[in-house]
Amino acid sequence: MKRMIPSVLLLTVLVSSPAFAVGGDVAAYMGGTLTAVKERSEGQFSTGDPVNLVFTAKKAPPVLIPYASIESLEYGQKAGRRVAVAVLVSPLALFSKKRNHYLTITYKDAKGADQAAVFELGKNIIRTSLTVLEVRAKKQIEFQDDEARKAMGGGK
Repeated sequence: MKRMIPSVLLLTVLVSSPAFAVGGDVAAYMGGTLTAVKERSEGQFSTGDPVNLVFTAKKAPPVLIPYASIESLEYGQKAGRRVAVAVLVSPLALFSKKRNHYLTITYKDAKGADQAAVFELGKNIIRTSLTVLEVRAKKQIEFQDDEARKAMGGGK
């Protein structure tokens, strides 16, 4: 029984860890003026449509943001320690950082009203998404800090 407790704790951390950050290929709507999507809703962030950015969350209609209506794009990161993993697995994990990637999009809706949406993007889709958005929206990415600029290859 005593041997089983650490295994159960480790399994609990591994299963619950996705609640702390999005996976590599998905995104999450973190907040903004969208009313059709709940905050912290995970879904697919797609730049494949040549006219609209599409965010599709479970149990919500797809969000379409026309590239032509985008007024600004801002990228930033937040680094944090892997404390839960370090406590249960290895103290060395305290020295590793986990980065969250945030994209803020401001745009005008169909009625001309100002709108904003903040997305957390998975690490596997951040570079491609930002590059495609910059080209299709014809807007330069604004970086929140030098660390975010460096992460994207030096920035502009």
